[in-house]
Amino acid sequence: MSAVKTSGLTSVEDYLKWELTSEVKHELVGGHVYAMAGASENHDRISGNIYRKFGNHLEKSPCEPFTSDMKLKTSTGNFRYPDCMVICDKDDENQYYKTKPIILVEVLSRSTRKTDEKDKLIEYINIPTLQEYVLIEQDYVDITVYRKSDNWHSVHYFLGETLYFESIDLTLSVEEIYHRVQNDDMAEFLEGVNKSV
Repeated sequence: MSAVKTSGLTSVEDYLKWELTSEVKHELVGGHVYAMAGASENHDRISGNIYRKFGNHLEKSPCEPFTSDMKLKTSTGNFRYPDCMVICDKDDENQYYKTKPIILVEVLSRSTRKTDEKDKLIEYINIPTLQEYVLIEQDYVDITVYRKSDNWHSVHYFLGETLYFESIDLTLSVEEIYHRVQNDDMAEFLEGVNKSV
């Protein structure tokens, strides 16, 4: 989802109050409010797939996934809307935002790439509870995972591979994450699967 900056500085109190009645989601970054644009079909499919897989896996766990409708307050005091996050610790600071994620997921687009790969990376890995930050391409198949246990080094995953979410003990195939996504990589992969059947 892309963002458009609105004018002037805003306090956290005003932002949170305004966001309760706004029809459009906004992020608060450095005191500035950014309106969030809508997502593409592929973006929504990917974030929906991840949320569903996390939710099914965590059904009997104290951990819980949240969609992009739940705000995240970062250690810098910014408010973001990750595409998906998992919370395990009781997080009662506020019912409208979370502060203790163990997994954060962002689906990349051309308009958000720089923010997701640079600004949010630095911001997110400084959240004490975070264990994994996941970036998922929508226009082609490529998933990047940064893990605290690996000193935040990036690892890429492609079609035919599986990835392991250490913090919630879940293994998913790349194909499951890209289920129903329409891009050239998936079309070629599905064509190969159909030929071998």
